[in-house]
Amino acid sequence: MSDALSKLLSTRDWLMADGATGTNLFNMGLEAGEAPELWNADKPDNIRKLYQGAVSAGSDIFLTNSFGGNAARLKLHDAQGRVAELNRAAAELGREIADAAGRPVVVAGSMGPTGEIMAPMGNLTHELAVEMFHEQAEGLKAGGVDVLWVETISAAEEFQAAAEAARLADMPWCGTMSFDTAGRTMMGITSAALAALVEKLPNPPLAFGANCGVGASDLMRTILGFAAQGTERPIIAKGNAGIPKYHDGHIHYDGTPELMAEYAVLARDAGAKIIGGCCGTMPEHLRAMHEALVNRPRGPRPTLEQIAETLGPFSSASDGTGDAAGAAPRERRRRRG
Repeated sequence: MSDALSKLLSTRDWLMADGATGTNLFNMGLEAGEAPELWNADKPDNIRKLYQGAVSAGSDIFLTNSFGGNAARLKLHDAQGRVAELNRAAAELGREIADAAGRPVVVAGSMGPTGEIMAPMGNLTHELAVEMFHEQAEGLKAGGVDVLWVETISAAEEFQAAAEAARLADMPWCGTMSFDTAGRTMMGITSAALAALVEKLPNPPLAFGANCGVGASDLMRTILGFAAQGTERPIIAKGNAGIPKYHDGHIHYDGTPELMAEYAVLARDAGAKIIGGCCGTMPEHLRAMHEALVNRPRGPRPTLEQIAETLGPFSSASDGTGDAAGAAPRERRRRRG
């Protein structure tokens, strides 16, 4: 329990993570198709502003601007030779903001998917995936992150490769998948499958969960799926601020701060211990979430009906288990509990 995140988890009932990276940077002028990671070197004050926005809103954890900081993604911008530099810069800027916060704040080194398809369906071998994740992890470690944060993964094989990279870097880590396809990840992983997978890893994550996906309602259903497995590992919920809508030439997320405050409380009551936002989540959303988490008492585990009524309808009838009626029996068990 010597790492910073474990220390916080041991003393708190819940921790608040940060919000969106891309949405905030687009609002600062990032262009579509531009690599956000290049701003770590070219526009460091913008990245400081990104991090400070989360800390000022009450976040206990914020993610570094390094989501696409692996060689495969940076190659799209002819920057594959800058992995160590850009990840270290992302982490150093984060360390600067966290150390000046006046309270414990965890700097989490964001590691997104490679963008490649893992073998045997694709050409990315386990060894190459581990190598890419490890290179990124070492850059983040050199910059001073407290924990690695593997996110938006869809394949079990890529999750396993990232876990091995964290072991090679000798770093604690957390991991989330994106359940964006009728309750499953794009590669077919269910909430139950992820809950089982993390316990089989030689070096399991400190916490695991879901991020991004379709909307807050769907993400909440996934959180209930994790909790239904009886896991004792801390659960992470990082839902989008509503549903994306195309308006006046740009993508806008329709979730209000009030909606995200409701989501945060529901996520806590559903069993999540680390609660944040993903796409569309701005500092004003985080402030509302923090206020609700601080001031609203813990309630019973929400039902699917309560989630849909509060946050909006689910995008699919199934929770991803393949049994369309499966959600109801699990919900009945939760009510009895």
